[in-house]
Amino acid sequence: MCGIVGIVSQSPVNQSIYDALMVLQHRGQDAAGIVTVDEKHCFHLRKANGLVTDVFQQVHMERLRGNAGLGHVRYPTAGSSSEFEAQPFYVNSPYGITLVHNGNLTNSEELKEKLFNVARRHINTKSDSEALLNILAYHIDQIHKHALTPEDIFAAIRATNKDIRGAYACVAMIIDHGLVAFRDPNGIRPLVFGKREEQGKTEYMFASETVALDTAGFEFVRDVQPGEAIYVTFDGELYSEICADNPKLTPCIFEYVYFSRPDSTIDGVSVYAARVHMGERLGQKIAREWKDLDIDVVIPVPETSNDIALRIATVLGVPYRQGFVKNRYVGRTFIMPGQTQRVSAVRRKLNTISSEFKGKNVLLVDDSIVRGTTSEQIVDMARTAGANKIYFASAAPEIRYPNVYGIDMPTKHELIAYGREVDEIAQLIGVDKLIFQDLASLEISIQQENPHIREFDTSVFTGQYVTGDISLDYLDNIANQRNDKVKK
Repeated sequence: MCGIVGIVSQSPVNQSIYDALMVLQHRGQDAAGIVTVDEKHCFHLRKANGLVTDVFQQVHMERLRGNAGLGHVRYPTAGSSSEFEAQPFYVNSPYGITLVHNGNLTNSEELKEKLFNVARRHINTKSDSEALLNILAYHIDQIHKHALTPEDIFAAIRATNKDIRGAYACVAMIIDHGLVAFRDPNGIRPLVFGKREEQGKTEYMFASETVALDTAGFEFVRDVQPGEAIYVTFDGELYSEICADNPKLTPCIFEYVYFSRPDSTIDGVSVYAARVHMGERLGQKIAREWKDLDIDVVIPVPETSNDIALRIATVLGVPYRQGFVKNRYVGRTFIMPGQTQRVSAVRRKLNTISSEFKGKNVLLVDDSIVRGTTSEQIVDMARTAGANKIYFASAAPEIRYPNVYGIDMPTKHELIAYGREVDEIAQLIGVDKLIFQDLASLEISIQQENPHIREFDTSVFTGQYVTGDISLDYLDNIANQRNDKVKK
């Protein structure tokens, strides 16, 4: 899960891209990068491992000259955590093309073979994003024109869509032409665009979430549609076209559960409102199935579950309390690259307010339970703080299957719910009672905001992959490449 930004402006874009990446930092904390293009048709690139504030110092910002550019924050799933895997990537031919990508390709090895044997292009990293860029560059190169028309750009995107599979929301920049944003035919990963008027001209911005548009002062226009490409010239002319056969919106449901900020709107859904609805339905389930439980207080595991827990408390008529204090200078533990880092970070990240736990029957609420190690530590902290009984509610159903579309759930054996029933999971994390949201209730919570979304990617719950190309051999292969033992 990464965060991407692209801007075509009438003035320098370095600060706007930086500000946008700051509010997208939750989508990736491993690396960050910005590339700009100046009036002399030169790329200026800065990327490195680390947070946005660490990667970009004043000296770097001064070198990022130009009125158009791309930005990226990285969360590694494919490839490694090497700084050489950081984005944006660029190629010198044809024209000079640079690209940022959020998602994960499911046929990257096949693409690399085609690039080597057919296109005679070398891939220098393990990143599927570099392969994607080179496939796009190859198809643009086949056009054999000095000046590309919008129709040429869309033809190249259409050919790229036929070659690649998986989840991808991308923004690319072509020297002397403009910026093109495109999204996979299933719309698995989010991509929005906005505009603002400046010096009598319209400027455009693309980003993973609407919160980035807000920060940079752009007005939200709409989501990029599944299979759509939008081309903006450096002069501000905009063109769009559907470049995929049979596109169908099936967004990743985990965007609404966990990844996206509550102040964002994605595919017509307010993330905040969706989480309130999740709390409503989960609270109703608790009221139905736990009638005999004496719950003294509802406490969220900050911060994604705060709104969910508040609604649960309202439904149950039980006090809502903040029992954990979060250290905001520790990254999100779920997206840390290895188990050892995740375990050590939880204690640095959270501390208890003992008076909210001591002698009470506590209902802890979290957005989900993935590996279970974080939940186990949080429960242990609550016990240490003096809780009498601990009940646990998850706003998402049991996560039993790996994700192949850009979320770090690479192997089923690292998922606590794989092959286990609810009572077994409860015993492992040390709670007196455990309850999960029903998948149907989760889907309805989001569809309540946008009924036009008929289907989601729910593969982590069901094992059904919307691209239809995932085999057991593929799952075994990514498990061998990306499990915690390999990362360590």
